[in-house]
Formats: sequence, C-alpha cells, structure tokens
Amino acid sequence: MMALSLLRPLWAYRGFIIGSVMREFQSKYRNSMLGAAWTIINPLSMIMVYTVIFSQIMKAKLPGVDTTFAYSIYLCAGILTWGLFAEIVGRAQSTFLENANLLKKLSFPRLCLPVIVVMNAGLNFAIIFGLFTIFLVLSGNFPGWPYLALVPTLVILVVFAIGLGITLGILNVFFRDVGQFFGIVLQFWFWLTPIIYPASILPERIQPLMNLNPMARLIEAFQVILVKSQWPNWYSLWPVIILAIILFVVGFRLFRRHAGEMVDEL
Repeated sequence: MMALSLLRPLWAYRGFIIGSVMREFQSKYRNSMLGAAWTIINPLSMIMVYTVIFSQIMKAKLPGVDTTFAYSIYLCAGILTWGLFAEIVGRAQSTFLENANLLKKLSFPRLCLPVIVVMNAGLNFAIIFGLFTIFLVLSGNFPGWPYLALVPTLVILVVFAIGLGITLGILNVFFRDVGQFFGIVLQFWFWLTPIIYPASILPERIQPLMNLNPMARLIEAFQVILVKSQWPNWYSLWPVIILAIILFVVGFRLFRRHAGEMVDEL
C-alpha cells in the first residue's frame, strides 16, 4: 500500500519528471559549440587516460590478475560506480534547498525531486558506462554472463544512495551544517574504500574493518564482475541490502512526515 501511494502521484507527474531531466541535460550544453557531444568526449577521454597511464606507462598490476588492462578496468569499475553513488547522494541531500523556489510556487508531489535526481544520475552513468562497456568488448575483456549481475548490484547501490540522500536532504533543510559536513565525510569515505588500491595491500589487522564499509562491499562486487569476470559473492552483500532497505524506509518516512514543514522552513 505504501509503495502504491508513492508511485501513483509519480506516474501522474511523469511528464514533469521527464521534462525536468531533459531540461537539465540540455542546459549543460546549451551554449556549447559541440553540444551533447561532450557527454561522449568527457567520459571517453577519462577512460583513455586511465587505460594509457595505468596499463601502458605505469604498468600497474593487480595481485592475482595478470592482464594488460586489469588495473585500468579495476579503477574504472570503482570510480564509475562510486561516481554514481556520490552524485545521487550529493544531489539528493541538497535538492530540496536548490529547488526551494519551485517548492514554494508550484504544487506537485515533492517526491518528484529525488526521482529526478536518480534519473539524471542514471542518465549520466548510462552514457559513460556504455562507453566503458564498448572498451571492454573491443579490448577482449568483456566479462560475459557475469555482466548481468551488474543489474541487481546497481539496484542495491541506487536504493542505498537515494535512501541515504533523502535522509540527509531532509536533515539538511532543518540543519544546514549537514550538507557541509557530509561533503567532508564523502571525501574521507572515498579514500577509505578500495577504489584506487586493492584491499589486499592493507595490513591484515585493518582488512576486516573494510567489512564495516557498505560501499567497500558494493565496489568489490563490481570489481569482481568486471575484472575477474566472476559472479559476485551475494552473501557478502546481504548486510548492504538490509542497510539500504532500512535507509530507504527511514528516508521516505521522514519525507512523508516533514514534507509540509520543509516548505515553511525553506
């Protein structure tokens, strides 16, 4: 019943949501000579830099994986998925403040704003990850059937990110320091997650602490799929799934309880 009560108004305002996503996408390149071509040029250049620098110049190797592009794929798998998480959480925790005038002047389901955040982030991710997938195919590193495991893993990541983002977004309306503080937390969180480095290089006494980091478990799942062409360890993701569901429920309960108060506070 709760899901239906949330989805019904979103479906009714689907035109508003899709229009908002398209307007934001177009506004990025409105006065640019190359226009939307930058959506391909930027991620393509990033992938090329990682590939050339880490696979050819630095000759970076991963423990237990001896292929030319292993570290480049490892790095892209971590950075691209972390970028999706960071964009959703970062935009969600500030979306109510950024759209204060819209919330005051127009009557529409407030839940549209987090959905627009997820769709915008998903569109950006789809473009860059699509190019990365083409690179995997052309370089002979496509993981095969385990690639399908990316779908449920991405769902877990998005649910976790939007649940955390909405919770922070509501708190940020009433306590403006939340957004500033979380920006700092996000920076530390990135470096405390094995994205640039493999967890195996850490001291043995520290490695078990990585299990307390939900993003470490998620990023590892992406890296196992894309680097080792293996199915992830679904059992290790159960704590993240439970945490994601809890944050999602808490976030939307806070949203429903304080939606009216937020407009007054803004």
